[in-house]
Amino acid sequence: MRLGVSTLFCIGERFSRVVEFLNLVDVEHLEVVDEWPHEFNDYRVNLIRRVVEERGLSLSIHAPFADVNIASISPIMRNSALRRLKRSMKFSAILNPTVWVFHSGVRSPISGMLSNIDWKLNLNSIRELLHEAKKYDLKIAIENFPESSAFLVRGVEDFEKLYEDLDLDGSSLGIAFDVGHANIGGYIDEFMEKFGERIVHVHIHDNDGKMDSHLGIGSGSINWIRVVDSLKKTNYRSVLVIESIRDVEESIKRVKKLIQH
Repeated sequence: MRLGVSTLFCIGERFSRVVEFLNLVDVEHLEVVDEWPHEFNDYRVNLIRRVVEERGLSLSIHAPFADVNIASISPIMRNSALRRLKRSMKFSAILNPTVWVFHSGVRSPISGMLSNIDWKLNLNSIRELLHEAKKYDLKIAIENFPESSAFLVRGVEDFEKLYEDLDLDGSSLGIAFDVGHANIGGYIDEFMEKFGERIVHVHIHDNDGKMDSHLGIGSGSINWIRVVDSLKKTNYRSVLVIESIRDVEESIKRVKKLIQH
C-alpha cells in the first residue's frame, strides 16, 4: 500500500499551500479536492500536473461536494449538480488520475411522501456519471458515509441495494472506502468483508465513533493496526489517503509505521 494525503486540510488556504506542504513531507500520492475556493481551472490543473510530475506522485481527485446533490427532487438543482460534476470530470481527465471520488445524493425531507423518488433519481444520476466517465476513460468511485447521515448511500445495506439496482451498469463503479465514516457507523469490518473486491481507494482519518471530526490518525477510537491488517487480507494494494484536517504531518509518520509493521 502507498501513502497519500488529501488537500482537504488546506481547503481554506491559498492553493499554493499544497505545493509548500509537499516540500515538507514524504508521500507517494496526492488527492486534490476540486472544491471552492480550490475549484479547478486551467491554472490550477496545470500546477497540479507539474507538481505530480516533478515529484513522481500518483494522483486522485475528490469531486465537488458542497451544495451538490445528485438526487435533488428539483430538476434545476439536480441538473446544476450534474453539470458541476461533469465539469470536474473534464478537468480531471487532463490529469489522468487513478480515481475520481464522488458522493451519493442526499435524502429529501419529503422523500417518504414521494415513493422514495430520491433513491431513483440517485440511481439515474450515478448512471449518467458512469456514462460520462467512459467518455474520458475515467475510473470513478462512490464514498460511504455514517448511517446517521442524510446521504442515500451510506453503509453495508445501502451499498448492497445500490449494486443490486444498478445491475450491470454498476460493474465499473468502484468504492472509495472511508474508514472514519465507517467507524461512526460501526461497520468497518463488515464493509471490508462484503465489499473488499470493490474497494479501489481508501480514505483514512480518525474520530471518537460519534462525530465526523477528521482527526489525526491515532487521535480517536479506530484500531488502525486492525484496519491495515484487514485491508491487506482483502489484497488491497492501492493508496491510503490521509483525510485528516489537523495533525497531518504526524499522521503521515504514524501511517508509515502502520504500513511497514
